[in-house]
Order: sequence, then structure tokens, then C-alpha cells
Amino acid sequence: MMPLSPFEIPLWIELAAVALGALQGALFAGPFADRRIDVLGGVLIGVGVALGGSLLRDVLLGVPPVAIYGDWYILVAAAVAFLGIALQRLFIRLDRLILVLDAVTIGLFGAIGTSKALALGVPAVPAVFVGAAAAVGGSVVRDVTLALPVALLHVGSLYAVAAAAGGVLLLLLVNSGVAVFHAAIASVVLTTVVRLLAVSLGWRFPERSAVVVRRRARA
Repeated sequence: MMPLSPFEIPLWIELAAVALGALQGALFAGPFADRRIDVLGGVLIGVGVALGGSLLRDVLLGVPPVAIYGDWYILVAAAVAFLGIALQRLFIRLDRLILVLDAVTIGLFGAIGTSKALALGVPAVPAVFVGAAAAVGGSVVRDVTLALPVALLHVGSLYAVAAAAGGVLLLLLVNSGVAVFHAAIASVVLTTVVRLLAVSLGWRFPERSAVVVRRRARA
């Protein structure tokens, strides 16, 4: 077995991210009773959230998608999504669970995406971009599948900003000699905290229309 690159992340961590994404997707779809989503539909939404980020990441990196060629990805995603559906009533009692799962999933996929890009020799800035794209890919799949406005493109999400912040921290820590595993943990924590604070404190970019109005007023 060849030695691991210092930027590679163990398989079990990526499968943990897949599991969290699948659970988050299944729970998110649960309240949409008017859509009449059946069990298979709920599982597919969970699988889409779980694998969307890794598929986008691997397409950007030009490598075979691990979600397709790996043995465990689809199986883990489908099983956990089904579990989320089966235990929907239990999970739904935990108020902010979906939001927290969403934030942690973003952090995990952001750290994994950035690490994989660096392991393949991608320069620092594009590597952080790949990580951010991997972090938000699942949520885009979720929103498109449910015919919802894509949260990434709307005021107040800060999905990509939180993921990019985590990616930059991972890069800085590893370049400072910190082991990639510990750097990834710090990256996930930062991304999760930024995302949750953005929701709790109302952090957001100004709306595009507001910026245009200001410019016209100044003219």
C-alpha cells in the first residue's frame, strides 16, 4: 500500500459526510406533505444531497466519481436516507437538527473537497473553490429536485462563504505543519460555526437590487 498523501482524507470520514448528507436530505424533504413524496422519492432526495457534492467535486477535478466507482457510497446514502424517513417523527422533534446537519455536512464536504484537490496538485485558490463547490453541491441538488429556490443564490445563505472559510483555514493549517486530519476537523468546525452564526445573527450580503438602487442614487 502506497503512503497516503498529506492532503488525503480517510474513506470513513467521507462516508460519514455521505451519511449526514443523506439524513439531512431525507429530513428536509419530510415536511413537504403537499408534494406527496413517497418513500422512494425521499430516499432519492437523500441520496442526491449525499452524493451531489462529491459528484460535482470529481467532475471539476476530472477524476472518476467515487460515488459511482466506490462500493459503499450509494449503499450508505440510501440506507441512511431510509433510516431518516423511518425515524422522521423522532428527528422532527429536535428543532434545529436539520440546520445543524446541513452546516456540518457543508463543513465535511468542503474539507474533503479542498483536501482532495490539493492531493491532486491543484493550486491553493482553485482547491478552495473546489471545496466550496463540493460543499454546496448537495443543497443545490436538493432544491432543484424539490422545485425550490436554490438557497445558494439567495440572500442569507452564506453556504459558499462558510465552506470557503473552512477551506482556507485547512490550507493554512496544513501549510503550517498541522496534520491534515486535525486541520480538517478545524475546517469543519469553522464552517459549521460560520453557517450557524449567519442564520442566528442574520449575516448576509446585500440584495443585488439594493446595490443597483444605491448606484443609481449616487449617479
